[in-house]
Amino acid sequence: MTISGLELTTTALVLLVLAAFAAGWVDAVVGGGGLVQLPALLLVPGMSPVQALATNKVASILGTGVSAATFYRRVQPGLATAGPMALAALLGAGAGAAVASALPVGVFKPVILVALVAVGVYTVARPQMGRATTLRWEGRRHLLTALGLGAVIGCYDGLLGPGTGSFLVIGLVSVLGYGFLEASAQAKIVNVATNLGALVVFTLQGAPLWALGLVMGVANIAGAYTGARMAVARGSGFVRVVFIVVVSALIVRLAVDVL
Repeated sequence: MTISGLELTTTALVLLVLAAFAAGWVDAVVGGGGLVQLPALLLVPGMSPVQALATNKVASILGTGVSAATFYRRVQPGLATAGPMALAALLGAGAGAAVASALPVGVFKPVILVALVAVGVYTVARPQMGRATTLRWEGRRHLLTALGLGAVIGCYDGLLGPGTGSFLVIGLVSVLGYGFLEASAQAKIVNVATNLGALVVFTLQGAPLWALGLVMGVANIAGAYTGARMAVARGSGFVRVVFIVVVSALIVRLAVDVL
């Protein structure tokens, strides 16, 4: 069958849909769904890396939007942090996407690998971290730190993508002091903005394969809705465990590419 100008077998399409569902679930709970969805797209014959990045954003923004809405209704995270952070992330993601096709992304992988190992060790070594919200700072310092995190992680999302939600969660937990559940809820709002910022730029470049992205987006929505409800029902402890598993998987994946 032909979708977005690509010849796909039924098996390949089913695998892409399953990958999108799994990615939506992972993204909703703790972020990092790109670890599943983007590699699946990169395996499609005839698809360029930039097209894969752009199509991944089409599917991801649909699922992330649903999980953000679900979290907001059930957890009701404060928008005083998530709102400004999302704006900074949107601008950062747009900047990252603008240079995504020009920079050798392999240069960044070793740095990201080291950062993820540090994040994983830090999270495992501090089992009480993120059990409840205990903010490090209030007022201007809190806001400026959130803006900085949003801009940097947003730029990474536009440039590469996989693990963005996990970086947002660990930043909100370890740097700002949120509990894992509330951090996950706020991260979804910010992640919608990073996806949007990157997608706008990719669309101007004509990169997204819309038909394929929308088909995967439906599966991503189903996974996101399921994951968000499960995370809210089971709380911060469950989110922390999934976070450690996802970070570990991302470390292994990047290590294979780098080493």
